[in-house]
Amino acid sequence: MSGSRLKRVLVVEHDDGIATALEYLISREGLDQDRVASGSAAIERIRKFRPDLVLLDATVPGISGYDICRSVRDDRELSHIKILLMTARGPAGERRRGTDLGADGFVSKPFELKDLRDQMRRLLAAGV
Repeated sequence: MSGSRLKRVLVVEHDDGIATALEYLISREGLDQDRVASGSAAIERIRKFRPDLVLLDATVPGISGYDICRSVRDDRELSHIKILLMTARGPAGERRRGTDLGADGFVSKPFELKDLRDQMRRLLAAGV
């Protein structure tokens, strides 16, 4: 366990409406949070913020969520971080691609907040 530190969640999402819903959910769960809206800012923010979980949009502008996932998994200092990949594309192929790159979970947009909350809880409970 990480002592009394709140679990941290980083939202990597370019859509303000979705990000607002995610931020609401995360705050209701009593978690520390941060957000970036572009893929190019994500890796640097992950390094600085050290989240326990990243809610990662697969189609974030700049660097794709898939490339971010691969970079996190290839970095020894970051590889333990849980990643929940979110996409509006067809679920079967996208889920397989995300899993192949090391995503810990997958959510298709639009998603039910309850389903997302359940996955977040599962991944954070399985974390460090």
